Amino acid sequence: MNDSAPAPTHRRARVRAPELVGKGGWLNTGGTEYTLADLRGRIVVLDFWTFCCINCLHVLDELRELEEKHRDTLVIIGVHSPKFVHEAEHAAVVDAVERYGVEHPVLDDPELATWKQYAVRAWPTLVVIDPEGYVVAQHAGEGHAHAIERLVEELEAEHTAKGTLRRGDGPYVAPEPVATDLRFPGKALLLPSGNFLVSDTTRHQLVELAADGESVVRRIGSGARGFADDAFNEPQGLALLDDRTVVVADTVNHALRAVDLTTGAISTLAGTGRQWWQGSPTGGPARDVDLSSPWDVAVFGGKVWIAMAGVHQLWTYDPVEGTVGVAAGTTNEGLVDGPGAEAWFAQPSGLAATEERLWVADSETSALRWVDPDGAVHTAVGTGLFDFGHRDGDAGQALLQHPLGVTALPDGSVAVSDTYNHALRRYDPATGQVSTLATDLREPSDAVLVGDTGEIVVVESARHRLTRLRLPEEAVRVESVAHRTQRAATEVAGGKLRLDVIFRAPAGQKLDTRYGPSTRLLVSATPPELLAAGDGPGTDLARELVLNPAVPEGVLHVSAMAASCDDDPANEYPACHVHQQDWGVPVRVAEGGADRLPLVLAGLDG
Repeated sequence: MNDSAPAPTHRRARVRAPELVGKGGWLNTGGTEYTLADLRGRIVVLDFWTFCCINCLHVLDELRELEEKHRDTLVIIGVHSPKFVHEAEHAAVVDAVERYGVEHPVLDDPELATWKQYAVRAWPTLVVIDPEGYVVAQHAGEGHAHAIERLVEELEAEHTAKGTLRRGDGPYVAPEPVATDLRFPGKALLLPSGNFLVSDTTRHQLVELAADGESVVRRIGSGARGFADDAFNEPQGLALLDDRTVVVADTVNHALRAVDLTTGAISTLAGTGRQWWQGSPTGGPARDVDLSSPWDVAVFGGKVWIAMAGVHQLWTYDPVEGTVGVAAGTTNEGLVDGPGAEAWFAQPSGLAATEERLWVADSETSALRWVDPDGAVHTAVGTGLFDFGHRDGDAGQALLQHPLGVTALPDGSVAVSDTYNHALRRYDPATGQVSTLATDLREPSDAVLVGDTGEIVVVESARHRLTRLRLPEEAVRVESVAHRTQRAATEVAGGKLRLDVIFRAPAGQKLDTRYGPSTRLLVSATPPELLAAGDGPGTDLARELVLNPAVPEGVLHVSAMAASCDDDPANEYPACHVHQQDWGVPVRVAEGGADRLPLVLAGLDG
């Protein structure tokens, strides 16, 4: 279901906004608890997010300019709605708000109370509330900042005329800064000198530490967000290209940078500074091709492999040819093995290379994957997007929780920085066993082996430090814990189910049909047997699904994209925008269940 013509302003649909409730309370307000009544007279955008989600992090960055431009009329409120168990911990939310530079109030909603009241189905989702307290728009996924800005300008004009707009300072209160040498470091690299290079992610710098892992030798980068020759923007992964050159995954700049270890000079190897969108080139001269949130890098087979978290793929950079291209992944989010062109990843975030394998920490599937020299993708540990926990033993039933790092060990096994379990885990391909090396770490995001000393240095991101451990000869024993993503299943009737993805082009725009269909829909299920008919790709945003009555419950995976352009016949080259979102909708077949499943990409379900 889609409609390219926006409704006139005076006929805009409005639904009374439910109250904001969250057991974790408010952050970034100086201790004040807010209600919607306190915000009356302001335009409010609710950003339903969770800090594991790369798309949510993209939206945080998309909103920064809008937030600054309309600071006296617009209040953005993050509603933190956890996917993983760790994300329901209040201290972890506090850390995430600082880690990602969130400069607006955040409501911590660990029990998804406000999520349920607003009938949200996906991370991220943006809900716009007008100055009189009515919901006027909902957007799921990325790429909506331009549409929301247009709506904010309309609401400013409309409510200024009505006398219902209240201007002034917003409720945001900045937290007190904390003095530490590192602040939420991401990745680390052992340099030829024996020193460590650490990506000091929240401070947008690299920090060289002495061999003790504590003494600061120098800082590289100005410390301000930027894409100039002296700046980074939330850098993460690091890899040695040669004895003098380090490749940096400059995550929020969507670029690969190079650092000259002799001079400290920063240059750009790949990326334009713009985020890759569907339809953009997927290969070519490295500095002409857009990237999307590169999170880690590793040298494998003579090329720099890139964990392209933002599009669920692995790319490569060829330092000889100066080119980039896709190596594995389809951009669909999930866990599918096979040839690189057919494999699915979910936010790959950590890489480690040996002569015969490229190991991948695939964070959103809580999985350990690997790529062979022929480019085929395999899974060592992990089952999919919705199962996670802390369970050792046979790899087929072992569980991780959102790992961000992987480190090759001398005996052919690997250490996994099991981030949300606060643990360092080990997988041994010779035995197929998973064990625990260390616990009581705090969001470990990477680890570096120190020569043949039997020591490993762990990046404890949420403790803002490197921690040196001796690898134990015997594994640590922990009590096994298993979890599934806790979201209420949608009860649906057996048999036919109409899927409607709602998309209304923003005001002043229309669907872009110059080069064929401007919409795309891909549907699959876990287990695959859940769908008797209706799976696969298509261009219509409405589809009839048939559920298998023999499968009582499962998850529908829906990926939608729509492209809209400025509706001005006089403009030969109108500005165009891509709107996209992936949903994972738990469903349960029940008597009297719904026969229609609406998913809002942009607009309101009429």
